[in-house]
Order: sequence, then C-alpha cells, then structure tokens
Amino acid sequence: MTLLQAATRETFWTIGPVGKAAFYWLAAVAILVFLYGVYARFAAYSRGRADPRDRLSDLPGRIRSATKTVLSNENQYDRDLYAGIMHTFVLWGFLVLVVATAILGFDIDVYRPLAGESFWVGDFYLAYQFVVDAFGLLFVVGVGMAIYKRYRNREGRLWGKHTSLEDDAFVWTLFLLGVGGFLVQAVGIVGQPERAGETVSFVGMAMANAFQWAGVTQAGAEAAYGVIWWHHSLLAFAFIAWIPYAKPFHMISSFANVVARDERAGARLPNVPADLDHTNAESIEDFTWKELMDGDACTKCGRCTSACPADTVGRNLDPRDVILDLKAYRESISDDPVVGRGGSVATDGGVATSDGGTVPIVADEGGVIAAESMESCMSCMACMDACPVDIEHLTSFTKMNRQLVDEGAVDSHLQDMFQDVMQKGNSFGESQATRADWADGLDFELNDAREQEVEYLWYVGDYPSFDDRNKKVARALARLFDEADVSFGILFDDEKTDGNDIRRIGEEFLYLELAGHHVETFADCEFDSIVCTDPHSYNTMKHEYPEVDFAEFADDPMMPFDREEPWNPDGEIDVFHWTQVVEELVADGRLDLSGDELDYTVTYHDPCHLGRYNDEYEAPRELIEATGADLHEMPRSRESSFCCGGGGGGLWTEHDEAVKPSEERLREAVEDTAAGNAVEKFVVACPMCTTMFEDGRKTGGFEDAVEIVDVAELLIEALEAGT
Repeated sequence: MTLLQAATRETFWTIGPVGKAAFYWLAAVAILVFLYGVYARFAAYSRGRADPRDRLSDLPGRIRSATKTVLSNENQYDRDLYAGIMHTFVLWGFLVLVVATAILGFDIDVYRPLAGESFWVGDFYLAYQFVVDAFGLLFVVGVGMAIYKRYRNREGRLWGKHTSLEDDAFVWTLFLLGVGGFLVQAVGIVGQPERAGETVSFVGMAMANAFQWAGVTQAGAEAAYGVIWWHHSLLAFAFIAWIPYAKPFHMISSFANVVARDERAGARLPNVPADLDHTNAESIEDFTWKELMDGDACTKCGRCTSACPADTVGRNLDPRDVILDLKAYRESISDDPVVGRGGSVATDGGVATSDGGTVPIVADEGGVIAAESMESCMSCMACMDACPVDIEHLTSFTKMNRQLVDEGAVDSHLQDMFQDVMQKGNSFGESQATRADWADGLDFELNDAREQEVEYLWYVGDYPSFDDRNKKVARALARLFDEADVSFGILFDDEKTDGNDIRRIGEEFLYLELAGHHVETFADCEFDSIVCTDPHSYNTMKHEYPEVDFAEFADDPMMPFDREEPWNPDGEIDVFHWTQVVEELVADGRLDLSGDELDYTVTYHDPCHLGRYNDEYEAPRELIEATGADLHEMPRSRESSFCCGGGGGGLWTEHDEAVKPSEERLREAVEDTAAGNAVEKFVVACPMCTTMFEDGRKTGGFEDAVEIVDVAELLIEALEAGT
C-alpha cells in the first residue's frame, strides 16, 4: 500500500475511551441545549400577532431565494465591499467547516459501523484536508477582518448603545475556534511522524514546522495534544449551546427573516381591520411575529443607521436602536428563560421594568421609543434597502405612528394638515373649486375625465395644483402631453389628496376615506391608465389602493364611500409615473427631440418613492439625456439616494437638526459630484422634492450655485430650443 493510499489519521488520537464517552455526552448536551433554545425562540414568535401578509406562501421558492441571497452574500456587498468580502470569508469558511465536521461524524458513527471500513482515507482524505485548510484559513482571515473593522474605530457604525460584551464574545469565540482548529492540527502533525508528508494540510503543516523550529518535540506534542484538543472541543460545544441565547442566533433568525420577507414591504403597508384591532402599538403584544423576529435578526451592523438621512442630519432617530429597543423591552418583560433577560432595560424615554409595570411603546416621555424618533422618520426606506437581513423597519414605525395619531400626540402642524384634508380635500386648505386653476395660461383646454373617455386619467396631485412653484411643473407636463397628442383628462374638484404620506404618518382612517373616494371616482370614469405627477401618488395608487378591503368598512357610517368590491386587484389598470409615460412617447418619436438641444451640466436626484419604493431609475435619466444635457451622477444615487426630507410628514413639520436633508443633498450635488461646481441644474422628478429643495436652496445658501428644475421643465426647454 502506498503512502497516498494509506493517508488518514486517527480522529481521537491520545483520547481514551473515557474521553471519547465524555466527548459524545457533551456533544449531545450541547445539541439538545441548542435545539431547545431554537425551539423556544421560534415559539416566542408565535405569541406575536398574526401577520397580515402570507409570509410562508410558496415556502420552497422562498427558501431557494433566501438561500441564494445568503450564500451569495449579495446584500453584504451593498455599499461596503470590505464587509462583503469579510462576511463571505466567514460564512463560507464556517459552513465548510460545519459540513466537514458532519462528514467526519458520519464516517465515524454511521459508515464505519455499517461498512466495516472508512471512506476518510486516501485521495478523499487528502482532498478533504486541503479543502478544510483552505476554507479554515478564509474563516480565520474573515474573522480577523471583522475584529479589525470592529476595533479600529470605536465610533463607527458597529458601535452604539446596544453594543455589549456579547458582541466581543461572539467575534473572539469565532476567532479562537478557527485558530484552535489549526492549532490542534499542527500539534497532531508534530506528534504523528506518519503525517509528515501531509502537505495538503498547508496551514497546519506550516504551523507544525514553526513549532518544530521552536523546539517542540514529538513527545511534547503528544503530551500537549489532549489539553489543546479538549480546549477546542469544549469551546465548540459551548458555542453551539450558546447560539440561540445571544447574538449568534442571528445566523438562524436572519435566514428565517429573509425567507419571510415581503418583497414590497414599505411600498405597501399592511391593511388594518375596521376596528383597528392590534394594528397600533399599545403594547409589545400588538406586534406581529415577523416584527418580533426582526429584532432577533438584527446583527447590530448599523447599515440602516448609516443610510438614514434623519440620523445623518442630527434628528433623534437611529433605526437600529428602535428595532433593538423593542427587542430589549420584549426580553426585559418576558418570563421565558430563553427569551427573557429580566431586570430592566434603558429606553429612549425612560426605563422599562419587569416588575409588572406598564410602559408605553411610544410616547413623548417614558416610552420604549421616543415619539420624536417616529416624527423624525421620512419614510424613505433607506434603512430597509441597506439592511442585509430584510428587516422591515417602516412597518413597525408606521404601527407606532398609528398609536401616536390614535392618542392625538402628533405635531400640531400635522393636526392642521389633517383638518385641511378632511374639510377641504387637500393639504393646502384651499377650495377644491380652484384645484385646476394651475392650468390658467395654457393655450388649450383640459379634458374632464369624468365626462369624456381618455387614454390617461392624470392625477395631478396637491402640490402641482396649489403650490406656485409646482404649478409650473404641472403646466410643463400638460404641454408635453399636448405636444405628443396624448388623450388625457383630469378630475378637477373630484381629485383629493392621495393619502400616501397621510398613511405613513399614521392616519389610517383618513387614508381609507381618500382611497374610497378616489376609487369610486375612477369607477365613474372611462380611461385606460392612470398617470401621476407625484411618485407618492403613484406608489399608493399602484400598490395600496388595490389592497384596500372596502367591504370591511361598508357599514361604517364614518366612511364617505359606498363600495364593497376591491379596486384593480389584478392590476388590469396600469398606474404610471409620468416619466414612464413620457419616456415611451420620446422613444416612439412623438416628441420632437434630437438629443442635442441643451448643453447644461446637470445632476439628478432619485425620489425615494420612485426609486427605492418602485425601482424606477431609468425613465427620468433617459428623458434627461434626450434633451442633450450632460448628466453627472451624485455619489448617493439610485437605491442609495439621500432623501429630500419631505416624506413621512416632513413636508409639513419642522425639526431640530444640524442641517436640513435638502441642504445636505444640494451640498453633495455641488461638492461631491464629479462635475463639482460645474453642475448648473439640479434635476428632480417629484413635486415634494421640488418644494424641499427650493427651500434648501434658500436656507443653505445655494441660490447662486445651482437651479432646481423638474424633468418636465427641462423637456419643455429642450422642445422650445429645437423650434
């Protein structure tokens, strides 16, 4: 028999029968403790409210998709190449080592007793050793990268109020396990001369040579092996048992969270029943099982916080802390020995205790979450987009906003806006009879979609209808439709506020009233598609109006609609943002553009509701390029775009912040964009963005630096230049 054919090693070298028995007993205990902990964790989620979404439909498909997401580490690479590489090394190293351990266990405990021989010999053994060394090295390097990233800057995004010793214990335990495995291997090579030719174990062999150079003898290695082996084994058993009870559980809960994700979370908020039963956040029991699992899935990586525009400009909002505060509170009041930690936990507004005291989930003072934190949220979904484990922050945030609205504890400006919408139908408090006055000065008449059939029913929106600056955008868009000979009409005084942001502020019933009014109005009109000026309107009409269960509110005398059927449940009516429609018109040659009419240097701001909410990034850019303008991307663009500050009620409120989001965004446009101060025009495609940036241009001192223009205005200028 050749050396190659005989290649193998004794698994329990120097470990006697008693040691082997103790090993298997401890392994069984560790696995049982692990399994019980995992069961208890998931059982705790079952005590959460039923989720309105069917999150387990097509479970095999969900598992396949989640497996691809997790194994590819695609979310980890988003915005952070270093973290992506680090996590890939750690994940794949860990998985390969676990699989390798399982293979060895199967050979020892199943195959050998049944077959009377081992397959862990010869070529297989050598290939096994090489793979284990290669991936074990990647694992150690990856964990080393994590340690460096964690400790090189203790003020970075990995540190916060929820950083604790368990974070240190987690990363150092992984490091000691990785290094310990190589140490066991190296000492074993020194103590077993027959393994001297095992060069495939290149890491272990290198360490063995170092030990021999340092004077470690065969006898010394044999004497030390048992101690080192037991140290490594006990640490591994302790880690396995610890997983469900601390941060390592994210290795399981994160995968489960990705499996249960809602692909359109945030863009479509969950519906509420007529009695608002458990849809507010009166207590932790009002949260759904998925919202509870979000807390355990959080790895404390801080990506959500670093992406959050509210946190960036100094508002009192840290998305990571909100999720972890809710988790900590749940654990502090739980009597479950696995989930609960007892004692007390510091909160945004006070102290939550486990002595039976009642602590409000969200309140101005003394709540688990400060009301100011929720008021600071712009509903931009940057946190959700940045999260690698698909935590749905906005769903929980909206639940808490509903609680504040239910208690009447919202900003006075928002209360005034609610009154205007309820009494007048618009957020400006203007007479609905003047809603179409923006069209004064056009040299053509607007069609009334209530009286004649049109191709496009154009939902103009509040700001293009009543705000002087945005009226110019509405007129520009009307001219574009007319120039392209589009059949379109508007609703005149039957058009009201769309309700998208009202819903995200937490005023669910007012949103339902508005949705009911509009779908009843739509039903009386004849049209092919709906086109919206505002991405906020586009989002809610496309994703949320079709999901309203009108039948549940049919008997409610407070609801000013008489409808029981859902509207557009199968998407037979297309809903568009205007840039999508006009981009097709340009592509079809229905607008006379040659592509070289303008020579401006411009940059473009992706609106949150058009980009992150609805993945529409190309249509506005195609239109800008169709004018001939030289487009330069900002560093934070597309899915990484930085919110203007107008979403989630920000348009109607004032905040204590170091700098306004709109000012920060304009600074980025003229300082951080490759074109720098050569940027002449800051192009937008959202009326709310226009309003916020015009304000930021004044307050931030950018009036002489850059001009705010809507894509529609840029197109009109190009058409005029070409005539």
